[in-house]
Amino acid sequence: MRNTGESSGPAPGVIDRAAQLLGLVVRAEQGPTFTQLVDETGMTRATVSRTMAALVRNDLVERTEAGNFRGGPLFVEYAARFDRTEALMAQARPLMQSLMQRTQETVHLAVPFGDTVTIVEQVDGPHIVGAVSWVGYDVPPHCSALGKVLIAWNVVRFPFGRLENRTPRTLSTHAALRDHLELCRDRGYATTVSELEEDLDGVAVPVRGSGERVVAALGVSGPSYRFGDRLDEVADLLEAAADDLHRALVRQARRTRG
Repeated sequence: MRNTGESSGPAPGVIDRAAQLLGLVVRAEQGPTFTQLVDETGMTRATVSRTMAALVRNDLVERTEAGNFRGGPLFVEYAARFDRTEALMAQARPLMQSLMQRTQETVHLAVPFGDTVTIVEQVDGPHIVGAVSWVGYDVPPHCSALGKVLIAWNVVRFPFGRLENRTPRTLSTHAALRDHLELCRDRGYATTVSELEEDLDGVAVPVRGSGERVVAALGVSGPSYRFGDRLDEVADLLEAAADDLHRALVRQARRTRG
């Protein structure tokens, strides 16, 4: 019979020690040595050795040839991802502002984070209705135009689990979603019509980075009564803006390399 008083994971003390050592490495002006970590924490040499070995195995820290510890590849990857996103947002903002003025609706920029789709920038339309900030929120990939783009262009994995029914119009079967994504690829953009929220429509297109790889989705959304039959018209505006953004990212990459 299982002892419910036992924890199946590491003891809190183990996690605390690892966090303490990692904090010392990351905050240090110069990477600390093994001996300095022992002296600073008061932990035994064996404890520091075991803990640092685990942090190294998981790419959280690495040891230099001189024997100092510093942040590992995971920190580099994390920082690079956000540097790329900031650069993307900076180039996208004026184009998003122009799109808002031309469509009079809210404009979103979304990027993939693993299997999630996160809105990182938003330019609000002039209307009170629809002016809700989604920045920082993850949107369901299968029923948002932004998410459908990133699935259709193989940036986010196809969701094989249960598809949440957000509204009666949500695509709730894998077969229906696959057929819809094929249509998205054929026409070059994705739509959502009362699938994420009742009476909320949207259009989104892929954004290519400095190469040909899709790195983000750019979209416009608004209430169904205002969007009406404007989906194709807005899609054309989005595609032109995405092309402009791609060219801006190419120019930026060339300046950086130069």
